[in-house]
Formats: sequence, structure tokens, C-alpha cells
Amino acid sequence: MDPRLSFITLAARDLTASRRFYADGLGWSPALEVPGEVLMFQVGERLVLSLWARDAFEAEVGTLGDGHGVPPLTLAHNVSTPEQVDQVLALARAAGADPVVEGMERAWGGYSGYFADPDGFRWEIAWNPGEIGRLVLP
Repeated sequence: MDPRLSFITLAARDLTASRRFYADGLGWSPALEVPGEVLMFQVGERLVLSLWARDAFEAEVGTLGDGHGVPPLTLAHNVSTPEQVDQVLALARAAGADPVVEGMERAWGGYSGYFADPDGFRWEIAWNPGEIGRLVLP
């Protein structure tokens, strides 16, 4: 098996709210949209973020755990400068992200902050000056 990730699928409680956030708020263009079922965005050369209505997700995958707190994963969007981190966090705040953790210098040598989408999924916006950071930039 090749080391590759093709889709990231997140179960959305309210697909309309997710659309407002990602498409209307952040300005992303849907690659595929089936109203009330699924919303997909191409987020990389060969990577799609799929937001799937929670009930349809459960029907295919199985019962979801309904714990409280932050979902146990983060999604990351890397940028070229610390200033861009702050710009993206401001855009997310304007789109309705809550909470937003302001950008700050990190122990690993970079600068990053976080925002939450309507379902609480955390996005890290990061500037990573190291080799691995340069690897993921376009």
C-alpha cells in the first residue's frame, strides 16, 4: 500500500452551517455538493475534505461516540509566514469560527494558532520554518 491520504471525511451535525462556514465564510468552492447529504472540497492536489451529514455517516460507518470536549484530531493548514497565520485566523473568526486561539510562537520553532469549525473540529494554521514545513507548501 502506498503511503497516501485521499479523503478526510468529517461527520457534520448541520451541513448547511458547515457550507456557510467553509464555502461562504472561508471562500472555498465545493467540488461536489449533494444538499443535505455531502459537501466536498478539493484541499490538495490529490486530497478531498468531505463533510458528510452525520446520520448518513453513521448509517455507513456505524454509531458515533458522542463524548464531550475537543474531537481527538486536528487538521492543519500550513502557510509561508507568521503573518499569514494571523490573516487566516482573522478570516476564520469573520466566518464564525469559535473558538479561535491566536497565533503564538511554539516550542517546536514555528508559529501557529487554532480555530474550530461549526462541529468543533480544530484547524491548526501553522508556519513551520523547518524542512517538514516546506515539504507541505505548494
